[in-house]
Amino acid sequence: MLKTIMITGGAGFIGSNFVPYFCAKYPQYQIINVDKLTYAGNLDNLRECENMPNYTFIEADICDAEKMDELFEKYDIRGVIHFAAESHVDNSIKGPRAFINTNIIGTFNLLEAARKHWMEAPNKFKSGYENCRFHHISTDEVYGALGAEGFFRETTPYAPNSPYSASKASSDFLVRAYHHTFGMNVTTSNCSNNYGPKQHHEKLIPHIIAKALAEEPLPIYGKGENVRDWLYVLDHCKAIDLIFHTGKAGETYNVGGNNERSNIVIVKKICALLDERRPRTGGKKYAELITFVADRAGHDFRYAIDASKLTNELGWHPDENFETGIVKTVDWYLQHK
Repeated sequence: MLKTIMITGGAGFIGSNFVPYFCAKYPQYQIINVDKLTYAGNLDNLRECENMPNYTFIEADICDAEKMDELFEKYDIRGVIHFAAESHVDNSIKGPRAFINTNIIGTFNLLEAARKHWMEAPNKFKSGYENCRFHHISTDEVYGALGAEGFFRETTPYAPNSPYSASKASSDFLVRAYHHTFGMNVTTSNCSNNYGPKQHHEKLIPHIIAKALAEEPLPIYGKGENVRDWLYVLDHCKAIDLIFHTGKAGETYNVGGNNERSNIVIVKKICALLDERRPRTGGKKYAELITFVADRAGHDFRYAIDASKLTNELGWHPDENFETGIVKTVDWYLQHK
């Protein structure tokens, strides 16, 4: 049975939703949360874990190969759930190097540490380590862009269009290679746009909420027509849990919310909810603050995920739709402003 699980990037958005959920659900696991605490990591989002007896936080960089080896040895790591990544497309355009280092080299370091700790030789696990698993969290952006119709499936060819998505595609291929070359027990999940509590303010939904409450212009790229499939973060956490425990070794699973919305629809929905919950003075509407700005370089038009493999093979389904999830999200940010 798995004993000590390393979670990388657990202070980030998805990780800081996953770690409390996972610690509470599996008290028999020792959870080691490894995070570099970059600008996107926030330990305040993990306060509910501080007194949990099965939780340990370690500030460390996955790009430090020696440190990763040391942690695997010290804590006898038996499973990895790998969130840690640079993940903002705009930042990858401004400074791609950090994305190459963290997403490619960092993932390689973790795979190597796991291989050395779990395996004697290709396709031969050390005694007692046969059930050790490495789960890698990736993105639908590795598939490129869609037109007005169609969906990304696990068989969709990779066609990354930004330094961010190219670095994630590279990490996906490394994970795949460690399964096919060394026989390592790996799984990968590619998810659509996550939203929900604890997300960094640079991302669309918290960014718009913060700007609106400050009564500042609400910037939207182009005409706001770019479409994403929106996945509530706790639904994603439950999918990762399911894949980690019951997914088939070597397989990839797409995770989507089946909630396609254009950016302009998202922003107008947020404005409408804020009009109800935190009205502006003088009867003004938040939507009056919407401002269209020059489109992002290489901005993919549409992403949409077909999650039927995950549903049919493992029984997953999202509990939230966008209409329920966005209400919970806006209310959380109003409470934590």
